[in-house]
Amino acid sequence: MQRPLAAALVVMASAAAAVSAGEHFTVSASYVPPAKPRAGASVAVSFTPVDPDVRINQEPGPRLKLDPEQAVLVFVERQPPAARRPESGGEPKYLDPSLPVTFAVALNPKAPRGEQPVKGSVTYFYCSKREGWCRKGTSEVAFTVNVP
Repeated sequence: MQRPLAAALVVMASAAAAVSAGEHFTVSASYVPPAKPRAGASVAVSFTPVDPDVRINQEPGPRLKLDPEQAVLVFVERQPPAARRPESGGEPKYLDPSLPVTFAVALNPKAPRGEQPVKGSVTYFYCSKREGWCRKGTSEVAFTVNVP
């Protein structure tokens, strides 16, 4: 009778180890074209909470990496290096989930015209204050860019 209990404990431990960011929030990205001529374009990354207790850290901030195979977008500014953890006693700061995180980009002058798919990945850190843990997450994103 102890074997079924041991097997159930192993299954529960495996399920607990398989916790992913998808259980806590979804990550999506979209291209935001320039609002006016000569204005800048961006990629807006949104974190939609599923679990309101889990929050995305401001520091280090999320980072976007575009697929090297895509030839549509280029970064306008270099993303800042990941910041160090706050000094002990410092209160962590979290992103406002109602606002997207934006990354300045420009169209590659050699990009083919028309709707072009773009893929990338977003790396971020997220924490649960209630449960007392923090994790690094990476989510794949895909969106379309209409090149005029």
